Amino acid sequence: MAVKRILTFGEKTLERVSRKVEKIDGETMELIRDMKDTLMAAPGIGLAAPQIGVLKKVIYINFKDGETEFILMNPKITGKSGSERDAEGCLSYPNYEGIVDRPKKVTVTGLDEKGRSVVVEGEGLLARALCHEIDHLEGVLYTKRARKVYKLEEQ
Repeated sequence: MAVKRILTFGEKTLERVSRKVEKIDGETMELIRDMKDTLMAAPGIGLAAPQIGVLKKVIYINFKDGETEFILMNPKITGKSGSERDAEGCLSYPNYEGIVDRPKKVTVTGLDEKGRSVVVEGEGLLARALCHEIDHLEGVLYTKRARKVYKLEEQ
């Protein structure tokens, strides 16, 4: 139950493959709470456990709109269709964006925070966020998929 430091580009943990969540125990629930606190204090819409230094297959997506919120453990993309090219950023690579091709629609399976099997259908931004966060679990940063990465102008 704390806001954790988000690892940034160049830190080796971000390039490592995460381990499957085998059981949902107190440690797992604490990780989920920490991820929620951290994302809510950050300017992004998604966070993967490796971004706070924990190599477990857990992602949290929250559009901060009161509607779109998911915790998924052991998420796996089981279907995808279409393609979209758009700008993408990352809390672990602040002040930069890249142009990335992602599926327009995805189907993802995983476990919710109660350990129940769930299926999430995502389209557009949700599909992009799911793919982006699942990539983090495999040690893949969006910069590896980007056609172009550029520094954002100072506001």
